[in-house]
Amino acid sequence: MKEQFLDLSKNRRSIYALGRNVSQSPDEIANLIQENIKWAPTPFNNQTTRAIILFGENHEKLWDIVADRLKSEVPSEEAYQKTLQKINAFKAAFGTVMFFTDVDVVKANEDAFPLYADNFSDWSEQAQGNAQYAVWTSLAENGIGANLQHYNPIIDDLVKDAFNVPDNWKLRAQLDFGSIEAGAGDKDFMDDADRFRVLK
Repeated sequence: MKEQFLDLSKNRRSIYALGRNVSQSPDEIANLIQENIKWAPTPFNNQTTRAIILFGENHEKLWDIVADRLKSEVPSEEAYQKTLQKINAFKAAFGTVMFFTDVDVVKANEDAFPLYADNFSDWSEQAQGNAQYAVWTSLAENGIGANLQHYNPIIDDLVKDAFNVPDNWKLRAQLDFGSIEAGAGDKDFMDDADRFRVLK
């Protein structure tokens, strides 16, 4: 059995110690991200996933928004300082991909295919997973670490205003990426017998 793809999958990990010592240019990285999203499968080829790719000041602006917004969510100043350390680690990365779903396309598919209308929202989430995994794995293949965050929906309105996001784009995740300054730890797995069944 060929296992090149499996090896790439094993190389994709949540890397939290990220820096800006990448050898690729922002244009090269942006193109890689865009191509992965374009080729990730979607139901009925409806292409519901959208992305905004942030570098430089725009990347930092996103994590400043997150930090400011979380100040009103945490219970104490001590807790906020711990939260701020985590956010600053994301900010120290080279860039961020914000993933969105175009809800107008989801609604159009619901109207066009009423037999499957109840499924299109779920399917758009599955399409998001496909796109996010493809981007993340492709970055890892190029020696770029990343981790996936979900500060939506509490930052949605602020992000919309800051980056001129269309009203029909719903924020789903934020993938910060950069040079790998420290690797991931060991990965534990549950028992295969509790997870898989092979029927012959």
